[in-house]
Amino acid sequence: MTVQALSPFVAIRRRLHLIPEPGFQEFKTQRFLLDYIAGLPQERIEVRTWRTGVLVNVRGINPQQRLGYRADMDALPIEEDTGYDFRSTHPGYMHACGHDLHMSIGLGVLTHFANNPIRDDLTFIFQPAEEGPGGAKPMLESDELKDWMPDQIFALHIAPEYPVGTIATRPGILFANTSELFIDLKGKGGHAAYPHHANDMVIAACQLVGQLQTVISRNVNPLDSAVITIGKIEGGTKQNIIAEHARLEGTIRTLSADTMTLVKSRIEALVQGIEAGFACKAEIDYGSNYRQVFNDARVTGEFMDWVRSTQQDKIRLIECTEAMTGEDFGYFLERVPGLMFWLGVNTPTGCIIPSWSPTRTPSTLRSASCPAS
Repeated sequence: MTVQALSPFVAIRRRLHLIPEPGFQEFKTQRFLLDYIAGLPQERIEVRTWRTGVLVNVRGINPQQRLGYRADMDALPIEEDTGYDFRSTHPGYMHACGHDLHMSIGLGVLTHFANNPIRDDLTFIFQPAEEGPGGAKPMLESDELKDWMPDQIFALHIAPEYPVGTIATRPGILFANTSELFIDLKGKGGHAAYPHHANDMVIAACQLVGQLQTVISRNVNPLDSAVITIGKIEGGTKQNIIAEHARLEGTIRTLSADTMTLVKSRIEALVQGIEAGFACKAEIDYGSNYRQVFNDARVTGEFMDWVRSTQQDKIRLIECTEAMTGEDFGYFLERVPGLMFWLGVNTPTGCIIPSWSPTRTPSTLRSASCPAS
């Protein structure tokens, strides 16, 4: 099926899927959004840009409040190898986390209300850099958004584990607090035959990885939830050279801000112990940090009641459990009452999209995207 034969917003999604871009480099994506919005009725629309993001104000007929919808724009550093005719044209990047769908849905909602205005004012927020280094927090502090700050805000994230038509959410915490974790250990290199003349950072790194897991098992309340994952280790240059440098890269996830503080303090204490025990120097970088996605109880309750009352057979509501995934939409919810929900996109033809987190390491994804969406 060609793009031209598809529903307009499926076609838009595939156009966006062709041009994935990293955070704060979404130049083609921004241009596409602006060109599309320029073709809508302009009587009640006003458009602003912030860095590579786009803000759209739709004036209501008799506004009493302002409602907001946020869609993220950036892609992941993943090489797409799906074979689809709409696969990424940007080597090393792919919309593997559904942001192309989030934008397409946003444009669909914007198109409806540009043609059918409602009572209240609306703000559509197309936000860059969700995957990293984080666009929500600086966007919230921008002058461009100040006048159009919503009184309530909404966002969604696609979910391949739920069938199409499923809406899954809950009041309270939905996604975890997250932090990247980068630890550099610096010692003294040397020849493998003379280990007593060197200071081996591969050994130090291996010791530290094991110790980090004790933070979760011995410092966090077992009735709480937290995760430390070390996903990457680099060290050394050759098999017979003792490594003078090693680097650990990972992620921290917690269901409370206080637990995040606790986990980081214990990591720092353990790293200081490694410095003392191995006579080395260490540096910690927490990279991107995202606040928990905490849904407002009142707004979420009203939303869930509305979904239940729609009486549409194809829509199914689930009150889901919290997840250890991360999303910088949490910064919006810290400022403005609102909610995020999962939107099911799985179909009989299959939809494989990986879970996401901020990452700086390209990889290859051989079965990705959602051809039915």
